[in-house]
This record gives sequence, C-alpha cells and structure tokens, in this order.
Amino acid sequence: LGLIPPIPPPLHDSRIWTIPYARNPFFTGREHLLALLHERLSTARTAALIQSQALYGLGGIGKSQTAAEYAFRYGDDYAHMFWMRAATSETLAADFVTLAELLDLPEKDEQDQQRTVAAVKRWLAANEGWLLILDNADDLLIAQEFLPTSHKGYILFTTRAQATGAIAASVEVEQMNLQEGTLLLLRQAKLLDIDTPLEQAQYADRAAAERIVREMDGLPLALVQAGAYVEETGCSLDDYLRLYSTHRKDLLARRSNLLLDYPETVATTWSLSFQQVEQANPAASDLLCLCAFLAPDAIPEDLLTRGAAELGAVLGAATADPFKLNEALEVLRRYSLVRRDGSTHMLSIHRLVQTVLKESMNKETQRAWAERTVRAVNAAFPDADYSTGAMYQYYLQYFMPHIQECATLITQYHLHFPEAARLLFQAGAFLYAHGFYSQSQSLHELALAIRVQVFGSDQPDVAERLNVLALLARLLGDYVQAEGIHRQA
Repeated sequence: LGLIPPIPPPLHDSRIWTIPYARNPFFTGREHLLALLHERLSTARTAALIQSQALYGLGGIGKSQTAAEYAFRYGDDYAHMFWMRAATSETLAADFVTLAELLDLPEKDEQDQQRTVAAVKRWLAANEGWLLILDNADDLLIAQEFLPTSHKGYILFTTRAQATGAIAASVEVEQMNLQEGTLLLLRQAKLLDIDTPLEQAQYADRAAAERIVREMDGLPLALVQAGAYVEETGCSLDDYLRLYSTHRKDLLARRSNLLLDYPETVATTWSLSFQQVEQANPAASDLLCLCAFLAPDAIPEDLLTRGAAELGAVLGAATADPFKLNEALEVLRRYSLVRRDGSTHMLSIHRLVQTVLKESMNKETQRAWAERTVRAVNAAFPDADYSTGAMYQYYLQYFMPHIQECATLITQYHLHFPEAARLLFQAGAFLYAHGFYSQSQSLHELALAIRVQVFGSDQPDVAERLNVLALLARLLGDYVQAEGIHRQA
C-alpha cells in the first residue's frame, strides 16, 4: 500500500490520469497476472474486439493494488487512464461527473446527473485508446449500466464476484505464495530494503516472516497490516506472532495511520460481506459458519449432504436440496468467501476468513457451531468396515482433515456426547486398519475418555476399547504401556 499522497506521473497536456494512488513502493509479485492483463488489454490489438477483464478474489487479496500497478507499469500505452469507484451507483455517478469536468464536456454542470453520465458514455463511445478501471465493482450489472454498448477503449474491473458472465473475462487474484508474502512483509516492516533480494534478509527475520505468512495464509492486506504494526510499534516479528496468538481480533481490526491507500482492515473488509450474505441468503450464512469450523481445504460437498440432518433447519434444508445448495453457494461466491471446484465437488475457504468469522462470534455461538460441526461430520462418516476400505483414499484425503479438526473442537469446547465418541472411535478404527497407528491411538484415547465420562467406566465396551489401545501401544513398540492397559482392561 502506498504511504504518500497520490502524485500522478508527468502527463501530456491533453492526457487525463485519475488513478487515486501513488505507486506502491512495496508492491510485490503478481508478475504473471500483470503480464496476462497486458496481453489481453494490449493496444496492439483492435480495442473493439477486446473483451473487458475482471480481476476477482477475496477482499484484501490485492485486486485494487494490482490494478493500480498495472496502470503505473503500462499507463503510457493508453491515451487516457480513468479510475472509477464502482462500489455503488452513487460513487460511480459522482466519478463520472468529475470526469465530465476533466473532459470539459458541455453537460458537466447539468443538475441532472444522468445527463452528465450519458454525456461521458457518449465521449467514451466516440474516443479510443483509453483504459477505464472500475474498482470494487462487486455488482457488475450496476457497473455495466455506466458503460457504452460499443467503444474502442479498454476496461478492467476489480470485483469479489467469481461469476462475470459475458461482461468480462475473469482473472483470479490468489493469495501470495510463501516467498512473495515473506518479501512483502519484510519490506513493509522496513526490515528489508526495497531493492534487496529476499536471500539477503536476516535468517531470524525471514523465518519469523515465513511463519506469519503461513498464519495469514498469504493474504496481502493482513501482511501489510502486520508489517505496519511492526514498523509503528518497533516490536519484532516474533513479538508480533506471540501477540497474534492472544489478540487476533484486535490486530486484524487495527487501523494504521500509515496505510493511506486502504481505508479498511482485514476485519472490516469482511464484516460487511458477512452481513450482506446473511441478508441475501440465511442458508449461505450458516454454510459459511460451518466451513469456518472445518479444515479450510477440500471440504467435500457430500459431507454436507450426508450430514444435513445435523445442520439445523435452515442449512439442513439447503444441503439436502441441490438447487438450494447451489443458491447458497452462488451468494458466497459473489463475495469470493468460498471457492468451489465443480469437477471434484469440493469447497475451500481462506484460513483468515475462518478466523475473523469465529472471532466475531460470542463463546456460546462458537460452541454451538463447533457441536453442530462435530455432529454433521459424525453423521457423514460411515462405520469403519469394508465400505470405507473400498474408498480408503477418498476418506483418508478428504474426511480425515475434518475429523482431526473435530478432535480439536471436541477438546477445545469440551464436547462430550456419544456422537463425538463414535466419530473418534470409527476414525481411529479406520486409521488403524490402514496402518496409521499413532494417529489412531490419539483418537481412540480421546474417544475412550469421552465414553467413560458419559457412560461411566464399568461398561463392557470400555474393556474392549482398552484392549484396542493396548494393541496399538504394542504395535508402536511401547510394551510397558501395553501391559498396563491390558491390566486395566
């Protein structure tokens, strides 16, 4: 993010430049994206035949910064550079009126804004070679109303919407990889000069920065906020990590006086999206909450459908009906809050979205969703018999991460009920059957502890489960523990 007031580059007398940012000295990576945009928006091609482009992705992923860097890097290719705030029709209308003044159109002083907007649209249709960037165009249909039906210019949207239809070709902006994120953080924290390569960073600084990048799951805005905090407070990156473990909510919501080009924080940029999702589709809001308590990657859609009975009335009805589930997912994809792979029927969610959503809940709501998640996963996971053997790889790869997450939730929220014990026992049996003895042991131990607490220690199956633990101890080479457990059984 830029740290100085916007100063446009030198312009030709007749050239208009309305990019509202200074060039960001800390801009890092995105080379492939910029090259792709330059190829697709090339002035060497006939503008009338070029499709508009849309940079899409989660809030805070760096769409606006990438668009601004494109403008600075390739701005000389275009006759004019226009930037419009496209979040609402009101901001678009205001910026079109401003552009009418810069273009000195006769309609610039019209009382009726629509006349002024129409005049600018006519100018865009009549002139060529310009690039128009429509920033934060989350409702692409609104933005399209401000564009001429035919023109010889170039258009770039930034949007959270994953579906763009015929309005634009989609270009996803993803989280930064470890190297890019580490470089951005160290530069932003002033622990590495802008022109110094990552390899020359202090070993301790680089190691701590990499841990933060993993914690933030490569989200640029979160890394920029962390870097600004380190610079402003003078703490170390290790200090920041320790503080983040106890003050996540505060740090993700903290505004910096230095980050002039981004008025929103990680927390605020998503909180509005959460509210809009809840208003648009309550089932989508519930689905997002469920995903916040599962492992973030590769959430099987059949986990949702098979666990539908445990998901409450609203979400249960949606997950049991493919049409309603699609409707809910359409709303979430509108804000890029989840990603959906239609070929594998898997969902994924950014780790920080999970964190911010959970931090926004009170303890009672957190516990309720944790319990609902455990019950749903238990309902979706079959008994560890030959059927699970036939689908061994599927359950191992796509269910076990969520079961491990459930084990964490069971411990964290003290979820001691029979369904929790059943899930842990069956998952432990599955892992045992396929040779994962250590992981099986930890799940069996937790399952037994819950069962003893719920039903008491004098139940016949307690001895049976103790014998399973003794067998696992033997397989892991701990014969003393195995003998002790057998005696206890």
